[in-house]
Amino acid sequence: MVTEVAAKRFTVEQFQRMADAGVFDEDDRLELLDGEILQMNPVGRRHVASVNRLTRVFARVVGGRALISVQNPLVLGPAAEPQPDLVLLQPRPDDYEGALPTGADAFLVVEVADTTLDYDTTRKAMAYARGGVPALWVVALGPTAEGDRVLVFEEPEDDAYSSRSEARRGDRLTIPGLPDVVISVSDFLG
Repeated sequence: MVTEVAAKRFTVEQFQRMADAGVFDEDDRLELLDGEILQMNPVGRRHVASVNRLTRVFARVVGGRALISVQNPLVLGPAAEPQPDLVLLQPRPDDYEGALPTGADAFLVVEVADTTLDYDTTRKAMAYARGGVPALWVVALGPTAEGDRVLVFEEPEDDAYSSRSEARRGDRLTIPGLPDVVISVSDFLG
């Protein structure tokens, strides 16, 4: 007789209640995806530097037209609450104190991938598309800085993005919802 082992799936509400109750260690880097609680990989120096550069560049170019949220939760549905590296959000007077932002609040999500490229471009990209995030940039860090590139996902349809492209140093990118904002990839690839 073969017995199937079933994983317990959680909702965003259950995940948040567990966090509020102190079930998780304060230093745990966790996210909820497809109802599964996942341990996030530790971040290295290049990852940290990339997120810092992105934050600095976005602060300069978007000003007050978007809220820059760094490594904070984004609710994508009843069973998904990842913690993207960076999100450009529509500004709100309460800075999202009343409720966590959702995919509908985002202009852009940015993930920095040094060890998580496959995960970020498949499972997480599917979750972002399902959650209605209009654009996803995956900053793919290569073995050396010369190999770095940005994978651009736009036009979400169901659980995929219908438009995919790649940008490298010297290329320029725009942000859906902020079309007058033009960013040079060279400014944040270091």
